[in-house]
Amino acid sequence: MQDEITQTIGIMPCLDMKEGRVVKGIHFVDLKDAGDPVENAQFYQKEGADELAMLDIAATLENRKTRLEWVKNVSAVIDIPLTVGGGISSLEDIELVIGAGADKFSMNSAAVANPDLVREAAKQFGTEKVTVAVDARRNKDMPSGFELVVSGGTKPVGKDAISWAKECQDLGAGVILPTSMDGDGTQAGFDLEFTRAVSDVVSVPVVASGGAGTLEHFYEAVVMGGAQVVLAASVFHYRLLSIGAVKEYLREKGLQVNL
Repeated sequence: MQDEITQTIGIMPCLDMKEGRVVKGIHFVDLKDAGDPVENAQFYQKEGADELAMLDIAATLENRKTRLEWVKNVSAVIDIPLTVGGGISSLEDIELVIGAGADKFSMNSAAVANPDLVREAAKQFGTEKVTVAVDARRNKDMPSGFELVVSGGTKPVGKDAISWAKECQDLGAGVILPTSMDGDGTQAGFDLEFTRAVSDVVSVPVVASGGAGTLEHFYEAVVMGGAQVVLAASVFHYRLLSIGAVKEYLREKGLQVNL
């Protein structure tokens, strides 16, 4: 399977934001402080991150918009692509986030509530800027075995997560970001079954997310999960792994990375 992987693999640290600080939890809860967003962003760019994600994780739950000052502060200190998500529920929101310095934007709950928003956003801002985050948990009653969840993992939707990922691509999403609640923050490895199920039904880039803990996990996300970009938070925030070490490992395993 590895012979088929010809694209360059991207590494994407993720800043989960709450009350102006980077936080990290397990299974979307038990949040702990993980530092200052601006300092983290600068550090990750210097370390060789290909992209950066910043998710305002409480925005939807608190029924508010993304905090634009956080976007401005982080985008001011980096020149790698920045994807911003959390609380984005209209074309106006997207315009404001891009105006604040985001290169791409990510939608989750709002896309589920209003799929037309994905289509309209792709038309207005370009497919390449649209990421749809697909959060899921295992549910044997779903055709694929994975159920879509929204509102920071608090609300099951009763919809199959894999068919939704395909629908998002058809609507115009340029990137799909699947996160398994079962793996989030555990450092026990990506949910490869879920990641692969998504990458098998879409042709746009897939960002593996949720559960990175070892160098092998990054390799598995690409070779077994079919991801083109690998997102991680805990292992980078707590300096358990460096981006340089991850890239060196992937290169030694025969994958293409930007060193």
